Amino acid sequence: MLRSVWICAALLFVGGIGADIARAGASTAVRVSTAPTGFWEHWGDGKAEIDRYRIVQPRYGEARDGEAVWIFVTEDFTAKTNVKSDGGHGDEFPVLKLNDIRSFQTGLYAYSTMTSTFSRLDGGSALGVPVKVSLSVQEWCGHVYEQWAVEKGTLDRIGHSYFDAEADFSEQIRLPKRAIFADALPVLVRGLTGDLVAPGGAIDVQLLPRGIDKRLGYVPELDWLNATVKRSASKQVVEVPAGAFETYRTTVEVDGAMWMAFEVEVAAPQRVIAWETASGERGELMATRRSAYWRESKAADEPLWEAMSPSN
Repeated sequence: MLRSVWICAALLFVGGIGADIARAGASTAVRVSTAPTGFWEHWGDGKAEIDRYRIVQPRYGEARDGEAVWIFVTEDFTAKTNVKSDGGHGDEFPVLKLNDIRSFQTGLYAYSTMTSTFSRLDGGSALGVPVKVSLSVQEWCGHVYEQWAVEKGTLDRIGHSYFDAEADFSEQIRLPKRAIFADALPVLVRGLTGDLVAPGGAIDVQLLPRGIDKRLGYVPELDWLNATVKRSASKQVVEVPAGAFETYRTTVEVDGAMWMAFEVEVAAPQRVIAWETASGERGELMATRRSAYWRESKAADEPLWEAMSPSN
């Protein structure tokens, strides 16, 4: 795994968070997306963290019960094609991948979604700006794929869809200073690529809603929102199916109101214990497993998934 920190390249990066956004409790230095102290001692073992959540997912004006699985794992990317490297390219850099996989029922038929967010660990981009985000949605009418990639300070978005009005499209979206991708928030609030905001602090950001926010109708367009990210100074105990945890709360506010909030475990590895959004979405941790899951693909391994049920 590559672990070098390219600070010079990071300081030349134009988009993302700069010193002009720092407020109470936030550093005034230019912050880049990099592995914090002690990161590789935990995440460099070749294993993934698998978090299973009970969720409520609003769709078509009703709250739907479902499940989500969040998978956090490190990989090497190749800069030429912006995908996972098989090795030998000479332009690899380390990323932290978050796969957010959801399933929920809408009446007779089911939805399945997956969002993959790739955050650099070498200082090569600004904190809160992933190198790539992709979204796929499958439901009985058809399926959709969208991708956002950051290239030289520009956000390139492409999409392919079953639906006529959006069948194939591509566009460039401005990448402002102070940019934060909401899809990266589960990584950011854990401090896995650097501290976003200190306890008791707040920062103003330009927030890009999640791809799923647009797809499920929570926002009309994918455009930047003026937002404030706050972290609580105090701790509290939160009870979820996985147990009781001491947490701190990180809240994203838009127009002075809660837009999204996370309860984050105080103790290492600082998992997201629960979250909620203004749209009515909620998630609560049911179980966690740390393993090289891609090697656990035999029929004999299926009880490992059942063991992650809160009833076991």
